[in-house]
Amino acid sequence: MNQKSTNVMSIIWMTIFSIIFLILVGRFLFIQVTGEVQGVDLQKLADEKRTNQYTINADRGTIYDRNNIPLVQDHVVYRIYAILDENHTTNPLQPKHVKNIDDVATKLAPVLEVEASEIKEVLKNGKETDKFQVEFGKYGNELSQQKKDEIEALDIPGIYFSEEPIRFYPNGMFASHTLGLTKKENEEIIGISGVESFYDDVLTGKDGYISYQRDKFNYKLLNPKEVITEADNGDHVVLTLDQKIQTLLEDSLTEVMKEYEPERISAVVVHAKTGEVLAMSNRPSFNPNNLGNVENWYNDVISTPFEPGSTMKIFTLAAAIEEGVWNPDETLQSGTYKAGTNITAINDWRRNWGTITYLEGIQRSSNVAAAKLAYEKLGPEKFLSYLKAFDFDKKTGIDLSNEVIGKIQYNYPIEQITTAFGQGTTTTPMQLVKAATAITNNGKMLKPYIIKEIIDADTGETLTKSEPEVVGEPISSETAQETLKVLETVITSKVGTGYNRYKLDGYSLAGKTGTAQIPNSETNKGYLTGRNNYVFSFLGMAPANDPELIMYVSVKQPNLKDDEPDSAPVSFIFNNVMENSMRYLNIDTDQEKLEPVKLATIPEWRNATVDEYKALLEEVGIQPIIIGNGKNIVRVNVDANAKVTANEKIIVLTDQPTMPNVKGWALRDVITLQEMIGIEVKWSGEGYVKKQDIKEGTELKSGDILTIELASPTS
Repeated sequence: MNQKSTNVMSIIWMTIFSIIFLILVGRFLFIQVTGEVQGVDLQKLADEKRTNQYTINADRGTIYDRNNIPLVQDHVVYRIYAILDENHTTNPLQPKHVKNIDDVATKLAPVLEVEASEIKEVLKNGKETDKFQVEFGKYGNELSQQKKDEIEALDIPGIYFSEEPIRFYPNGMFASHTLGLTKKENEEIIGISGVESFYDDVLTGKDGYISYQRDKFNYKLLNPKEVITEADNGDHVVLTLDQKIQTLLEDSLTEVMKEYEPERISAVVVHAKTGEVLAMSNRPSFNPNNLGNVENWYNDVISTPFEPGSTMKIFTLAAAIEEGVWNPDETLQSGTYKAGTNITAINDWRRNWGTITYLEGIQRSSNVAAAKLAYEKLGPEKFLSYLKAFDFDKKTGIDLSNEVIGKIQYNYPIEQITTAFGQGTTTTPMQLVKAATAITNNGKMLKPYIIKEIIDADTGETLTKSEPEVVGEPISSETAQETLKVLETVITSKVGTGYNRYKLDGYSLAGKTGTAQIPNSETNKGYLTGRNNYVFSFLGMAPANDPELIMYVSVKQPNLKDDEPDSAPVSFIFNNVMENSMRYLNIDTDQEKLEPVKLATIPEWRNATVDEYKALLEEVGIQPIIIGNGKNIVRVNVDANAKVTANEKIIVLTDQPTMPNVKGWALRDVITLQEMIGIEVKWSGEGYVKKQDIKEGTELKSGDILTIELASPTS
């Protein structure tokens, strides 16, 4: 190659290298000036790579009863995970990742109650796919504090825990259909039924977060540019339910389920002057902490319409009185009633009492008397207008999910007749109770409600407060009073269907029994036969002259003994719950009591020493639980002048608190102790306290952690 060619090639290569150099320098200058590469902001990318960000989980709001006793609350459980990446370990002498899969699987298996091979497979698959960490599915979720402690005691490298909240129901199977259920969706708790669903937006909070910049060793920089956005916790919901009345109801329903094994039970207690629901329950029910095999997801009180039977005669009677066609002394022929040539005859349940008065017809629950009042005295159109005035064609509007209305079956004369005594037409228990508020409230019908107020969880401020709401006035005050007087004779008259069956010690009672036939679902024709194939019910109001409470109970297909009345399971529930609720609410008696009401008034504790206050409590028949050895009182769990039963737990906190023996306590009582002292309570199991990890007599201070194990009374 000649010299000339060599010079040309040199010039060409120098030109190429110069162009490349200029391009690279230009690129570096561009990046330096703009800070971007292919549209990516390098500074932003660097910040992201060295920035840690953590979520601050918002608490879901607590659901309380009317006296601020927690019925549903968040409870912390744990999720186990294993880190597999060797780079997580910086000091070989202190490994922070899983080193020996077989060893880890062998140790974890008995605690997680799973085969070691399943744990080994999870770890092995994670290793093979280069995962940083793995979890263990259902076996590693929702672990109790006790399980976490057991695993931590094994000291397994690479095994860690994260906290996760779940919804906890301290009372187990307690107003379960009313309180409702939740589910986890994308790590968020979402309400799916009951109050949890209806007020999901209120109960759900908004998560916050914390972020800061770090170095490669995960330590904060000197200027970490820390940003904190606080979580906005969900608001608290306070119900109108009363925990004590609800407990009375739950216990009574459970007793009847054991004794009579009915297909269904529904019951509700409502304040007659306000429409507040004080207690509501159904059977079958479920324990929301441990669902198992759920037989009934529906809140039958509001979601399951049925033919109500003779309780509907209350409203037939009220309509007749309002229209001036009620004459209690007028007579009729009982037994059978045929309203027209082409109309099917209807019968009394007893077939024939001969000639009776209309008053006796109501007392005896005569279908013929009710039919003649509605079809002849009122007329079908007028009677229908009253059914609609009592809102039997509308939802009650109660603040709960999944309310269903019944149907007024009224197309043919026979349907217009049978509706008068609760057959054919369907309704829900809540519709009946809502209509009954017009009877107890001087003609003014009230909307039933279950939410008392909503409270801001962070500030304690009341955001909304429910008030009684009149939604109709189907009858006059005079009619309401007359109806109550007639219904009282159903209980007091010797021929009344409630005589000697429904009885409240110290209180008068007005009400109506019901024995509803059950449609034959197999043939879709007619009704079931046999003594047990009915829905037995009672709608009662007390005291009779000016009711404070309304209660409805229905029991479907109980196994009755040959020698007991049909009303036995219903009257057991009603009498027990209604009488004790009246006493508990300190409602004045209007009849001579068989036994004195055993309620004690809590004395004032301020300005009294512990010994002085203990003596005051013992004088009124209460044995208090004294927390600590101090001489001065810091707090008492029940307000002064409150009325309580002798077996109520009265906890007196002294200025030197020590750990009491809580074995046998209900969880709600331990939670009360937690709130009084400021300790943290962690628990496992269900039922009553079986074990406690802080010994009796140990000094307590705010922030101490008490771990308890719960068990059922039989375990």
